[in-house]
Amino acid sequence: MKAPERHDVACHANPRRADVHRTTTETDVKLSLILDGTGARDIRTPLPFLNHMLEALARHGLFDLSVLATGDIEVDAHHLVEDLGLVLGMAFKQALGERQGLVRYGSATIPMDETLATCAVDFGGRPAFAWKVVGLEGKWVGGFDCELAKEFFCALASRAECNLHLLLHYGDNAHHILEALFKAFARAADMASRLDPRIPGTVPSTKGTLTR
Repeated sequence: MKAPERHDVACHANPRRADVHRTTTETDVKLSLILDGTGARDIRTPLPFLNHMLEALARHGLFDLSVLATGDIEVDAHHLVEDLGLVLGMAFKQALGERQGLVRYGSATIPMDETLATCAVDFGGRPAFAWKVVGLEGKWVGGFDCELAKEFFCALASRAECNLHLLLHYGDNAHHILEALFKAFARAADMASRLDPRIPGTVPSTKGTLTR
């Protein structure tokens, strides 16, 4: 039986930053996220290809991202990849705070050689996930099971409480497909998480809230 999960989340004086530490009997993930960053990153997990994807996410989203994660990858990488998605989603939720002045919506279409992928994000406070990606089934890149990318993004959307849609228009190379998807998410999330100077202190919703 699993031990109860422990989530330690701290928001600093800057509401656009979050630190999350999540520990279970399967994984231990510590993550720091600054939304208004420069793309600085320090990514350390036992999965080199996932490190590469998270570095691309930070660099192209201009998020400052620090990750230190371990897990039972001798069983399977699924637990660690999914839990990293959960923790990154928790960090987005915390860093966004009350979501006042938020642009809220973002989208990006990214080419990667023969591949073209689109991501659309709505940090609207409701979790929804759509994965329209065909061609990764049974494929591996650098020891990484490509099908785990879906689990990562699904977990992220659930904890960030955002709508997240990922679409592969076409592509053949699995590495290119995954990298295009991560970069598209980075650019879309950067756009959606920005502050709109025209609406300071105002929540971009007719409901008056994006957190309840």
